[in-house]
Amino acid sequence: MIIQRRTFVVGDPILTRDACGMGIKWVGLCLDCEWAGPMARFYEGLLGFEVRDLDPGGRWAQLFDPRGGVHLNIQGDPRYQPPTWPEQPGHLAKMMHFEVEVDDLEDAVARTLELGGTEAAWQSPDRDRDRLRVMLDPAGHPFCLFRHGE
Repeated sequence: MIIQRRTFVVGDPILTRDACGMGIKWVGLCLDCEWAGPMARFYEGLLGFEVRDLDPGGRWAQLFDPRGGVHLNIQGDPRYQPPTWPEQPGHLAKMMHFEVEVDDLEDAVARTLELGGTEAAWQSPDRDRDRLRVMLDPAGHPFCLFRHGE
């Protein structure tokens, strides 16, 4: 018997259909922030997603990957507070983060900065900065840019 392992990535067709046969499927992710517009434009530019719904009041945006797969919602809330990076006891911590594989790390870092993101001041000392970089989106959510194999 041959057992084949499969790695699933965002946009993989198996993640966008009823894979378990129970009428349940993952279709998107919602990020909180103070204002939806700047975040929507940031992820539109970074991931190549299309903004298809943008509330003029800055409270909601919806982005779709033109190649298919999951969508990204952005929810604005004036009470939003960014997570602390790195995590510290007694402070608001991140609940999740994006893992973004890139062909050219330095180009991806430059693109992130151009779009309004920042490079996190703290980078894990046990990771190779030439292969992985922790970045922060405009609302302060950490995410990783990494080269294949990291």
